[in-house]
Amino acid sequence: MSYAYWLAALSLVFALLERARPRNAEHGFLRPGLLTDAFYLVFNGHFLGVLLAKLTGPLVAAMDAGLDSVHLREWLYLDLATGWPLWLQGIVAFVAIDLVQWNIHRLLHRVPFLWRFHKVHHSPPHLDWWASMRFHWVEVLVYKSLSYPVLAMLGFDGQVLFAIAIVSTAIGHLNHSNVRLDTGPLKYIFNSPAMHLWHHVHPEAGPPDRNFAINLALWDWLFKTAHLPDHDPARLGFDEIESFPTTAPGQLLHPIPVERWVRERWKKA
Repeated sequence: MSYAYWLAALSLVFALLERARPRNAEHGFLRPGLLTDAFYLVFNGHFLGVLLAKLTGPLVAAMDAGLDSVHLREWLYLDLATGWPLWLQGIVAFVAIDLVQWNIHRLLHRVPFLWRFHKVHHSPPHLDWWASMRFHWVEVLVYKSLSYPVLAMLGFDGQVLFAIAIVSTAIGHLNHSNVRLDTGPLKYIFNSPAMHLWHHVHPEAGPPDRNFAINLALWDWLFKTAHLPDHDPARLGFDEIESFPTTAPGQLLHPIPVERWVRERWKKA
């Protein structure tokens, strides 16, 4: 079954969970920004992957040829996981990829150029499962580019990586969902809706740049970036979120300097 079918099934499950056990009952299904999030769900959930596969395929082939020409391919593609049972590959890949992505997520917040694109993901004023798919396509390029060397060195089986993608999607939907869930001691291992809610907190309502966890919360507890009070934040977002575009085209163009130049010229005119 393709990723698109898995995404549709998981989305339906969490849509029903939010109706059965909502964290905020006032946050209904039909709410502002729904069309914007529907665009991101379809585009990022299917079309972006297809486009990246077509664009990056020739680039990867050219890079492989270049590495072969200078006899460096065997140094990069170590294939350390080749021959491991799939269950062991799954555990190692899940942990290794998650640690890499945790560090990439920190970069998205702490490098001003990258934060301009990551703002799209932090633009929803309220969290539900839809928000897990609201992100700028440049962010995907950053994650793919920086995590590729790890995947190339270890050489995980494609089936394992596909399974991890499905599991990560399910955890991402859960972390962003409008669901009341007490994870108990597991909060020190896995990310959760309560923990991720504080990652999206507005600077006026709590400390920013905390809880960078993607799937595993243990990195935040280990590196002392965890923040998990016993109540929900009063406000989500970032400084000047009131002036941030609310439509998908506006959000996708907003981080690009040309867009701001055109907007300024338009205001002056």
